[in-house]
Order: sequence, then structure tokens, then C-alpha cells
Amino acid sequence: MVQSGSRRIARRFVSTAAHAATVLVLGSLPLAAQAPAPAPATQAPAAAPARPPQYVSPEIGDGGRITFRLHAPKAQAVRVSAGDIVGLTREAAQMTKGENGIWAVTVSTPEAGAYRYNFDVDGVATIDPRNPATSESFQNTWSVAYVPGAQPWDTTEVPHGAVARVTYKSTSLGQFRRMHVYTPPGYENGTASYPVFYLLHGAGDSDDAWTSVGRANFILDSLIASGKAVPMIVVMPAGHIRGGAPGMQGTQDVVNDIMKDIKPYIESHYRVKKGRASTAMAGLSMGGHQTLNAAIPHLGDFAYVGVYSSGLIGAFPDLMPRPPGATGPAPRMGATADEWSATHAAVLADPGLKKGLQLLWFATGKDDFLLGTTKATVAMFEKLGFSPVYRETDGGHTWIKWRHYLTEFAPMLFKPAPTSSASR
Repeated sequence: MVQSGSRRIARRFVSTAAHAATVLVLGSLPLAAQAPAPAPATQAPAAAPARPPQYVSPEIGDGGRITFRLHAPKAQAVRVSAGDIVGLTREAAQMTKGENGIWAVTVSTPEAGAYRYNFDVDGVATIDPRNPATSESFQNTWSVAYVPGAQPWDTTEVPHGAVARVTYKSTSLGQFRRMHVYTPPGYENGTASYPVFYLLHGAGDSDDAWTSVGRANFILDSLIASGKAVPMIVVMPAGHIRGGAPGMQGTQDVVNDIMKDIKPYIESHYRVKKGRASTAMAGLSMGGHQTLNAAIPHLGDFAYVGVYSSGLIGAFPDLMPRPPGATGPAPRMGATADEWSATHAAVLADPGLKKGLQLLWFATGKDDFLLGTTKATVAMFEKLGFSPVYRETDGGHTWIKWRHYLTEFAPMLFKPAPTSSASR
């Protein structure tokens, strides 16, 4: 037993010693003589992504034509969406794909000016990645194409004012809000005080709209430089309330914000002339409705009131457009004309307030869906003893008309009323 175990131990020792010797011998060989390690698997270098072709979008051509382009080689269908380009049908807006993956379409614009647009790519809206010019609406961002050739909203060699984005705390709404404020040329370096004009946007838009697509600052620059308008401060508030009642339902909240927060802020932070004779308000569409609900009940604060493509929206339900096939009474959108008049009866019947109102001005296009509401509102004010000015123009509910209305309205502000021949 002992002898057998000794032999097993001896064999294990010999085997272990031989293995050790082998290791020692291999370890002493030069590296080149050792067995090569397996080479790692090699991969072909990844191909560099192809650079997209160079192109321009938008390209402004002769006669107000705009060519839109988008590089989208994998898209199935692309079209341009531009609501203010009147007559742009869905078929005419379809873009054609080139061999280089660039989609393109050329459209004609009705007149020189700014046009919002975006691209519909297989059902997804996107701005133009080649165009840095944008415009905000309430829940969207648009690209902007500018067709030059129209005064007074072209950029020209005249003194230019400044536009500030102002953040303020609305105590009436309990939230921070933003407005745009235009100050006329020379404001920063001067000491003079100026009249103030509150200018409201329409439904779905934002306080950015009047400058980015409405070109209000360039319009004022040109009118002031030519002597057609007096230098003024223009305040462009936000007409929608995030988290609040939507659209028209939030009218009174917007009015409270203007009267309790914006107006005091402007009068304490800017050199403005206070008092009724130095204060104006105007608005387009929803902003026109808000203007009437802010300025008329506070008529002692405003001497000039303008309403563009609007009136008391919802006050005349039978005149509001209805969906095809709709039956029954029209849905209420607010107070009726009789209810509104009764609510503000004391102001509407005050002869002193009426006398101090220098201008109550309405303008709407003959193709505008709110034309009936405008006419009915004008008739209501005439019946109440006011003397509104009514302008019926061509065109519809577009920024094309609202730039024109501002151009016509601003020169009438803050100037002495003409003296009648009877009083001379």
C-alpha cells in the first residue's frame, strides 16, 4: 500500500516537473518564436454619411414668385402650407421630388409682404430648415418668406425704432406673461414722452405676430419718417392665456390683464403721455373683439379705437358662419348684442364719453367671414349714438389686409380733430 502510493506520488511529481520544464522552455523563447495570438476580427470602416446637396429655400423670384425647397429623400409626399397665399390650392401646393432628394414648388403671391409657411412631410408639419426667419403663433412656429417691393413695410433706409420682448408678472392672472413693445426712433437717447397705442393680435396668434409677420415696427418706422404718423409707443400684448379659458372665452381675463397689469406697467416703465387723448387701442379678429370689450367699457381711458376684420364676435349668432348641414340655434360664443349693451349701458349713454372719443374705426374685407358681424356691430354703435367710421375693402381674413389697415389707421392717431367750418 505504501509502495503503490509512493509510485503515484512519483508519477505526479514527474508529470508536474515536465510541465514546469515545458513552461520554462517556452517562456525563454523569443517572442517571435512563440505561438501567435489570434488576430482580432477586423471591420470595414463605416462609410461617411453623404452630405446633403446645397440648396436655397425660400428663393424669391420675379413677380412675387417664391420657390420653396426641402431635402427629404425618404419622404413620400411633401407640400407647402401657407394660408395667406390666396388661391394656393392643395394641388398647387404639392412639391415635386428631384433626383437629388430635394422637393420643390414655385408659387405666386398676391402682393409684396411677409408670408408664413411650413412644410407638410408625410403628414408631419415642419418649419423650413434652410430659413432662419420664423414667426410664433400660440401653439406653433412658422417659417417666414418676405417678398420685397411694398411700402411701408419694406426694410428701408429710415431711422428705425426698437422692439423689446418684455416679461412681466400679471397679478390678475397669477402668472408671468410676455408682450412686445415698440419704441420709436430716438427713444433711447431722448427724454420726450410719447402717446401709447395698444395693438392686439387675432385668435391662434401670439404677441410676436404683429412684428414678425405683421411688420408693425417697419410700418411705424416708415410712417414716422415720412411725417404721416406721430412718434408713438406700440404695445403688443398676448391675447391668449396659457392654462386659462381658450380663445374668446378668455376675453374678460385678457381685458383684466390689459387694464390692471399691462397698462400700469407701461405707464410706470416707459415715458408715455398719460390720459385719454394720448391712448389708443386696436386689434384684428379676436383682438378686435377684445378691443371693444376693453376700450368701450373703459372709454374714459381711450380716445382712439380700431377694429380690423372683426366686431362683437358672437353678439349676432345668426350671422356667424355655420358648418354645412348644421341645424338648430347657433351656439353661444358670448353675450348677445342686447346683453352686451345692457351690461355697459351707463358708458354707452354717457354723452361726455362719446364726445371725447376721437375715432371709432372699422375695416373688413368683402370676402371676410366676419363681414356680417362687422356691419352689425357698426349699426349697433350708430343706433347707440356713436359715429363709427366703416371701411369695406377687398380681400379676406389675412395678414395682407391687416398690414394695410394698420397703415391706414396709425396716421389718424393722436392728431387734433379737424375743426368744422361752423366753428371757425
